Amino acid sequence: VQLQASGGGLVQPGGSLRLSCTASGRLVNNYAMGWFRQAPGKEREFVAVISGANRYHADSVKGRFSCSRDNAKNTVYLQMNSLKTEDTAVYFCASGRRGIVMFTTDYEYWGQGTLVTVSS
Repeated sequence: VQLQASGGGLVQPGGSLRLSCTASGRLVNNYAMGWFRQAPGKEREFVAVISGANRYHADSVKGRFSCSRDNAKNTVYLQMNSLKTEDTAVYFCASGRRGIVMFTTDYEYWGQGTLVTVSS
């Protein structure tokens, strides 16, 4: 199983980015697909997960970020709006057991990460 994340970059506060994560070797609609982020000097933290018809977002991003899935492309997305400087981090996608799972230990496979920098 391989997960390829992309879409990171430099954006000003208040701006938007959309991250993509394309899977090979596993169908994204059969498993939980999560997004995590890790800022410098901090632990990796849960951002969002989509599993089946269910989605859940961390309180810190609720109302600003939205995860979605395109089964035909075997790809999941993280739409990030109203970005803040504190959203700056490396963002990772991951695939794990089905369900609304929020711990890193629930995920078996990880993408390589994509850097999001929010700065003026």
